[in-house]
Amino acid sequence: MRSIVMPRPKRIDLPGLARHLIVRGNNRQVIFPADDDRSYFLECLGEARGRRQCDIHAFVLMPNHVHLLATARKPSGMSRMMQDIGRAYVKRLNSKYRRTGALYEGRFKSSLVETRRYFMTCMRYIELNPVRARMVSHPAQFPWSSFRQNIAGDPRGLLTPHPEYLALGSDAQARADAYCGLFEHEIDAVELEVIRQCAEQGCALGDDEFCQAVEGMLGRRVTYTPKGRPAVRA
Repeated sequence: MRSIVMPRPKRIDLPGLARHLIVRGNNRQVIFPADDDRSYFLECLGEARGRRQCDIHAFVLMPNHVHLLATARKPSGMSRMMQDIGRAYVKRLNSKYRRTGALYEGRFKSSLVETRRYFMTCMRYIELNPVRARMVSHPAQFPWSSFRQNIAGDPRGLLTPHPEYLALGSDAQARADAYCGLFEHEIDAVELEVIRQCAEQGCALGDDEFCQAVEGMLGRRVTYTPKGRPAVRA
């Protein structure tokens, strides 16, 4: 009997629009055994994002997975950036720890992010990961995320401020105060689940108007469908 291999769904690749990316360790294994491994990953990220013309807005390096919020300025830029990072980082890790086999759980997951409604929520979602995992009580206590840079109101180096972030205030102090204020409230449980599932399903994270516009450009469905519910089309 022949086995039927289902084609992998195409990622949404629209340059100029932000995407939320998730990279997980294979079988949930740790991908950062030591802090210097995290440092090297960030070095690889810094080199690859410049080479592939991608802007990084937020990140967090958890023990067994990575979240990024980024915008590619060229087609396929995001995929090529992640390929560059994977090759360099896995090669070093295999050599350092004398390991073999897959490090990552297949391809990275991603979702397109509507800037108007979800961009800032997605930034908070990413930087609050260590708090939800009960590793720290406040995101400022976790050194391996973009929170400390974004909270300064004028992120530089690895990060490129997104227009939505810059719109928080007219100067660095105003942005810092406004950004800090966003973390005084928890993210709604429904929004948490939508953010997670959109990345898992490779959907667009946005309102109906945004999703319909993306579907019109791509000619295929990109709307998140909650598990157990039939898709409803207008």
